[in-house]
Amino acid sequence: MPDPGLGDTPRPRPAGAGERGVSSARTFVRVLPALLVVAGVLYDYLTPREFTAAPFFTAAPLVAAPLYTLLSTALTGLLAVVAVLAVHLRLGIVMHVDAVTEVVTVATAAGLAALINVLVRRSDERLASVREVSESAQRAVLPEPAERIGGLEVAARYEAAQADAFIGGDLYAVQDSPHGVRVVVGDVRGKGMGAVAAVAVVIGAFREAAEQEATLEAVAGRLERALAREGTRREGLDAFEGFTTAVLAEVPHGECVVRILNRGHPPPLLLHADGTLVTLDGGPAALPLGMGELGSWPDRAVCEKFPHGATLLLYTDGLSEARDGRGDFYDPAERLAGRVFPGPDALLTVLAEEVRRHAGGGTTDDMALLAVRRP
Repeated sequence: MPDPGLGDTPRPRPAGAGERGVSSARTFVRVLPALLVVAGVLYDYLTPREFTAAPFFTAAPLVAAPLYTLLSTALTGLLAVVAVLAVHLRLGIVMHVDAVTEVVTVATAAGLAALINVLVRRSDERLASVREVSESAQRAVLPEPAERIGGLEVAARYEAAQADAFIGGDLYAVQDSPHGVRVVVGDVRGKGMGAVAAVAVVIGAFREAAEQEATLEAVAGRLERALAREGTRREGLDAFEGFTTAVLAEVPHGECVVRILNRGHPPPLLLHADGTLVTLDGGPAALPLGMGELGSWPDRAVCEKFPHGATLLLYTDGLSEARDGRGDFYDPAERLAGRVFPGPDALLTVLAEEVRRHAGGGTTDDMALLAVRRP
């Protein structure tokens, strides 16, 4: 009988119909140039002499250009030219004006295909360089936390809504300090480089404040002032409406408690070892960071139990606001209640897969996930 504690351990799933369809389509496209040459030969063989298969032979190297290497593209073009010559040799009209025209047309298409291949490869190299720079920027601004920090197991994941994007306005950070392990998860208003700059400001201020400040409330105050300074350097609407929703957490060393301070962010979830789930509201509602001018009142962290085997899940609204085809939101509290996971990384893996399926393959907003487990 399987261990009920591993009931939600991620297991390899058989490929679905959609995945098999994509794989079949890719295989078909890869062999399409050869199929076009074969189709051209059959067309010329089965049709009257007046008909021409030049479109098949011309298309073959052009289709190969973005798919194959330069050598394979050139060989495909050569194969198409040889096929045209073979067809006309069979018909005995090699020197006929129409035959010469077809051979020149196919040879020209083969040359253009080789040129297209070179240009595509250069574009791919530039794209790969941009991706490498983006990945480096993500690691610099949003580094992956260690698997163990201050005796706690930690896992983090960033899922960008935009294809090939690596970083946006969502953030997370974990810092071990003299006062315990401190955590922040937040969501900066806006997109683009302005949001990335604000993420860097928040994370930099958090790491410094988490080490120096004695209380979680003081850490939040430091973040508020850092964002206020950042707002003075912004222009346009962001100078007046820039803000960051955030939730701060602190797990003191040697204590089975967690302190939560919420600044307008989705509440964290606490998953107990037996599957019980508790939503940590974090006390009275408070304005997001960076909106101190609209109202000022003291922050107040709320203390909750954090027993052994429990996992603290913090996330951005890319998770809780993911919609399915009917417009229904993904509710993490409802989906995770009663389930048990062997570790924080397994929890985040299941969450990411479920949200993608719920949203039909992709979400409309970035999603940052952070799970902290007391072993």
